[in-house]
Amino acid sequence: MIRLNKYIADCGIASRRKAEEFIKEGRVTVNDKVVIDLSFKVDLEMDKVELDGELLKPSINVYFLLNKPKGIISSTIDEKKRITVIDLIKTKEKIYPVGRLDFNTTGVLLLTNDGEFKNFLTHPKNNIARIYEVRLEKPLTDEDRNKLLKGIYIDNKRGKFSIINFPKPRDRKNVEVTAMEGRNHFVKDMFRALGYNVIQLNRKSFGGLIADIPLGEYRKLTKSEVEYFKKKNVK
Repeated sequence: MIRLNKYIADCGIASRRKAEEFIKEGRVTVNDKVVIDLSFKVDLEMDKVELDGELLKPSINVYFLLNKPKGIISSTIDEKKRITVIDLIKTKEKIYPVGRLDFNTTGVLLLTNDGEFKNFLTHPKNNIARIYEVRLEKPLTDEDRNKLLKGIYIDNKRGKFSIINFPKPRDRKNVEVTAMEGRNHFVKDMFRALGYNVIQLNRKSFGGLIADIPLGEYRKLTKSEVEYFKKKNVK
């Protein structure tokens, strides 16, 4: 027996919190009866659970790390029929990317069907570190480096980099930045706000996971890697 919201999350539909919203809204039925009790538990073998009339079945949770190449869409489908990151991974499960990388941005991208896992990694309050290798059109000055570390406003919302390093001290066009949020185009927009054009961008690391495989290849996360994040989620 498990709680209804966890059952829905295990089906890859949404996080537990979002599942609770579905339950409160009366959209969930168990054995053809609407259930709005958040503490309700279901029998995995006997009960029939539906969301908006669609039968839900727990899926086997899968977790992949893709070293995303250029020219690939970080989406499940594309209206222009372009190749998506989903097309690069062979699995029977319905998966979706954890956040996004721009069309021409390369590097670490996680994909899963575990809604709770995805929600934890993308929620700003959890401060999941993302490290990017950035190639700028012109050298980054000390003055602008300090501004990016202290924080600037983009789209009326404050953003900042936690760390900014120069892998080669004399080469100020190549920068490595650490960010704790994943807004769309965040890195490019931060530099653009100060007059810098990003000509190449690679996500080197996401939550400590690195692209330890060739560009365009993928691998499954190890059990210990998945458990590491799940333990952090519990805390």
